[in-house]
Amino acid sequence: MRIFVAGGTGVIGRRLLPLLLADGHVVIGSTRTPEKAATLEALGVGPVVVDVFNAGALHNALTHTRPEVVIHQLTDLPRVLNGPLDAATSARNARLRIEGTANLIAAASAAGVQRFIAQSIAFIYATGPTPHLETDALVSGEGDAPGATTARGIRALEQATLSTPGIDGIVLRYGRLYGPGTWFDRPQGSGSLHVDAAAHAALLAVTRGGPGVYNISDDDGAVAIAKARAQLGFDPDFRRSARTTQRFA
Repeated sequence: MRIFVAGGTGVIGRRLLPLLLADGHVVIGSTRTPEKAATLEALGVGPVVVDVFNAGALHNALTHTRPEVVIHQLTDLPRVLNGPLDAATSARNARLRIEGTANLIAAASAAGVQRFIAQSIAFIYATGPTPHLETDALVSGEGDAPGATTARGIRALEQATLSTPGIDGIVLRYGRLYGPGTWFDRPQGSGSLHVDAAAHAALLAVTRGGPGVYNISDDDGAVAIAKARAQLGFDPDFRRSARTTQRFA
């Protein structure tokens, strides 16, 4: 398949691209900087330099490359975590999830994309019994606190992904990431997820699973992952092989 990975040089994107290539897909990866485009090209990925907030340029990029699947792995997070995320970071990510997702899915629709896979988060559920099911309520998006700002962004991203006519939308609610390229080497409490398992879930969703929401997390009791196991074949213990790591690290 022809697959467009928005955010191909991000934390999950870097682990996902080699999996897609090894599976025989033709991969196009987007980045905002020409320097990172050279890295994508060296991997065998077709690079596209585009800003997700430039709706016209994004429309042109997708209608030109004509992917069958779009994988939305865009975030705007610091490379190093120095304490809790502040209001400004939460606002940037919310804007990306609201405006950026709207632009990306509009471009995907215009390009005839059949399947749209979007990165969400599994630590956004309202307080209640665990493990949380995909149908459980999310935290409120009311107010100006960073958590509420994040919730508004997530709600907009998921609604756009799941409600666009003609596109099979899949939302992957990822746990808190750990592993290579992330903020943490090991799980930081329940509801965590290794970055390789996160990337593999996106690969699986290219050809498996019906439209809807899937919890993607370690099997540690925070969220229920039975749906992802059954419909996607998700395995939280997946790790990239040494051979793949050496070639694409």
